[in-house]
Amino acid sequence: MGAAMIGGTAYAAHKAGQRSAMAAQQEAGNEQLEAQQAQQATPPLPAAAPPPAAGGETDMVAQLQQLAQLKDQGALSPEEFETAKQKLLAGG
Repeated sequence: MGAAMIGGTAYAAHKAGQRSAMAAQQEAGNEQLEAQQAQQATPPLPAAAPPPAAGGETDMVAQLQQLAQLKDQGALSPEEFETAKQKLLAGG
């Protein structure tokens, strides 16, 4: 019975060590994931649309294209894009 007790204790100690190692790996993975999420949570500031020049409609088309690019790159949300587009189309 003594050998079974020693074997059982060794098994329990081994399992505890495995759980401890797994917990440490999981914690390291969580920290890495949190760091990645923090980097993704702060998007770059959108560039301001250039002021309208004397080009008329051609300039407006270029500005609309630039706004669309910023939206596609994720620098502008769809709502920000619509607001800026409406402001541009209104002449302001």
